[in-house]
Amino acid sequence: MTAHVTEYSVPALVAEATTGNTSSFVVGHADRSPDLVLFSRRIDGRWHDVTAATFGDEVQALAQGLIAGGVGAGDRVGLMSKTRYVWTLVDFAVWSVGAVTVPIYETSSPEQVAWILSDSGARACVVETATHARTVAAIREELSDLVDVWQIDAGGLDDLVKAGADVEAAQVTARRDAATPSDLATLIYTSGTTGRPKGCELTHQNFMALCDNAVARLGEVVQAEGASTLLFLPLAHVFARFVQVLSVCAGARLGHSSDIKNLLDDLAEFRPTFVLAVPRVFEKIYNSAEAKAESAGGSHRTIFAAAADSAIRWSRAQDAGGAGLALRAKHAAFDRLVYSKLRQAMGGQVMYAVSGGAPLGERLGHFFRGAGITVLEGYGLTETTAPSTVNTPQLIKIGTVGPPLPGVTIRIAEDGEVLVKGPHVMRGYWHNEQATAEALAGGWFHTGDLGALDSDGALTITGRKKEILVTAGGKNVAPAVLEDRIRAHALVSQCIVVGDQKPFIGALVTLDPEMLPVWLSNNGLPPMDVEAAAADDRVVAEVQRAIDDANHAVSRAESIRKFRILPIDFTEEAGYITPSLKLKRNVVMKDFADQVEELYR
Repeated sequence: MTAHVTEYSVPALVAEATTGNTSSFVVGHADRSPDLVLFSRRIDGRWHDVTAATFGDEVQALAQGLIAGGVGAGDRVGLMSKTRYVWTLVDFAVWSVGAVTVPIYETSSPEQVAWILSDSGARACVVETATHARTVAAIREELSDLVDVWQIDAGGLDDLVKAGADVEAAQVTARRDAATPSDLATLIYTSGTTGRPKGCELTHQNFMALCDNAVARLGEVVQAEGASTLLFLPLAHVFARFVQVLSVCAGARLGHSSDIKNLLDDLAEFRPTFVLAVPRVFEKIYNSAEAKAESAGGSHRTIFAAAADSAIRWSRAQDAGGAGLALRAKHAAFDRLVYSKLRQAMGGQVMYAVSGGAPLGERLGHFFRGAGITVLEGYGLTETTAPSTVNTPQLIKIGTVGPPLPGVTIRIAEDGEVLVKGPHVMRGYWHNEQATAEALAGGWFHTGDLGALDSDGALTITGRKKEILVTAGGKNVAPAVLEDRIRAHALVSQCIVVGDQKPFIGALVTLDPEMLPVWLSNNGLPPMDVEAAAADDRVVAEVQRAIDDANHAVSRAESIRKFRILPIDFTEEAGYITPSLKLKRNVVMKDFADQVEELYR
């Protein structure tokens, strides 16, 4: 039986900075190691290296342009774009003049854009495309503070740089020197799974203290010889933003991939040594490999199944004294046949992957470690500038999200809620004193998540405080345990577990439109669309198997008794999931109330 504790603290390895800000990382590299390659930038289909000196010059030139454009210290600047090199350039230029970046997902609706720009009081906005520019133009009357909009694809930033040529470089230096660690760096609006998005006030110190200590703890990942990572998560999300600053802080080479459809090609060309992703990406990689083996049929299917089983058993054995001779031999054989090809698909050099944003699942964690890619699962929120805890190469406990990072303290409240304290915790919510007081009550950030700490400080997340279902029989059920297991099936895209104040637990399931044709072909079934598949007995039987597997993780009272496959998918475009792939439970429950009720008739 694992011993549990209620509080665990890890001392900081790097003291909090008393001067400077995040843009100081850029200046430091440019001064100390100007030839260090900080970025690789894709231009006309080829990757081109960008040195610290070149990036520093580009940041300086754009910062002068922002001053010429009237951006003052403390002004908020909206930034709406896909993940790309220019996003990072704008971010550091904004910080260099003491202004505040306000990221906006490039998929945001006009209503969301209007709220973020108006609530933040943005003076200017950088947008990527003509579509984004039209979105802002359509809501311009609602934005009394907005003066300028610069469109990247229309040469807006080039115009700024030209205008900035007449601004003295010393003005940028003065602005940068005046910006302190305690100053506001960014307002990141929470994804809004419930209610209206709130602007999280993250300071330069939040980023600096977290990144300095993460580099100190994860040096062999982010500062290894030739360390590099390809960023493909949306930079409007705090996890990607942290990775951006962490890479610059560590001096690791950073690349950007703006279209996840091209991810495997980009990984193969960029060849990162570590990657950071949400669990859905790891699920897709595994499911694609499994489907490929299924398509090949015969021995390929058998070999992949055996290889997956051996990878998991080999990984589990590492936590119990090591694998025996027979398992080591089998593992080595499958490494040549299967695992090496999987690693090659991710560029061939990936040693570590960091997973965050949602629970990964123990089985996937063991599979990837057994296949030669160690997934370091972590945990954090927008309010904590991303990670508060993370598994490290020295201490990996698969199934947990690891111990606190240096400088962070985790406490488990009497009701099981995870509380966080540290220099990475936000200053508060923008213009929302009541929400700030509630979230930071007693000097601790109240995450809303439920969890447990073991004696090594490893945190396990067991559910969401507000998402606990209470059946009519009084049984408390955490839906995340079931949902994560079901979503891991190749056929499943999304799942929502229901049953609050109902006699038993049920679920609504949607099919993955990308994997459906592959599964149908592999099982000798004719092509059909999602709507037809949702009513097909053979598809329903396969989803039932996924439900049965998930039910093994819970007691009978918590198990799913009935489910329904919906004829559509829960997508971001339809407003059912956030850009970081979290389900908007309240929206789904409202729009599919009739389907939920049908489960109980």
